[in-house]
Amino acid sequence: MKNNLFVIDTNTLISSSLFANSVPRKAVSKVNETGKISASIDTYSEFFEVFLRPKFDKYISIETRLGILIDFKQLALFSEISETIIDCRDPKDNKFLELAVSGDTSCIITGDKDLLALHPFRGIPILNANEFLNNF
Repeated sequence: MKNNLFVIDTNTLISSSLFANSVPRKAVSKVNETGKISASIDTYSEFFEVFLRPKFDKYISIETRLGILIDFKQLALFSEISETIIDCRDPKDNKFLELAVSGDTSCIITGDKDLLALHPFRGIPILNANEFLNNF
């Protein structure tokens, strides 16, 4: 394993926050036990914007979500992006590849099929939460 930094995509972070006994929650917990979550301004901005959407009001209060976002920002290791990547078929997902490469991370954890199709990317595993739990 490289340096125990892990990129976690937005949907996995949100699922982890909403569902206490979910596989994404277990994966995020394992990351926090063994290393750190890597983030960039772009990945954090997406997490912030999506997680505050009204559709999540029925699951968790806005106050709780803001607290999660504040905690995340304090716990994550933010990296500068050193390279522009355009390899993903969904251009919105390139920011996770850029972060993984720039931050020299150990793994990308995602459920996104566009990212999973690139496994491994420049030697960096791209795994869903269940695969991460079974392989790290």
